[in-house]
Amino acid sequence: MKIEINVPDYSPDQGLRTDWDYGFLITAKVEAGVVSVTANRAGLMSLARHLVTLAQEGVPSGSHIHLDESNSLEDGSCELIFEKG
Repeated sequence: MKIEINVPDYSPDQGLRTDWDYGFLITAKVEAGVVSVTANRAGLMSLARHLVTLAQEGVPSGSHIHLDESNSLEDGSCELIFEKG
């Protein structure tokens, strides 16, 4: 099986761009010190795209994608921050 993901090019002028697959659902929880992320296929593909976006050459260290229940995660989710080191 071959999966292709279109990744938005990084631009210093525009910063990081996040593209979401239609119908994505993502929930993040912390229980007993363990982070659990549950997502449907569209959510997993979207998260994969976001991680590859951060990994691009030219994206500066410290750049991040911040997700929470007010921004893309389901109600009751904890915050998720993906940061390039």
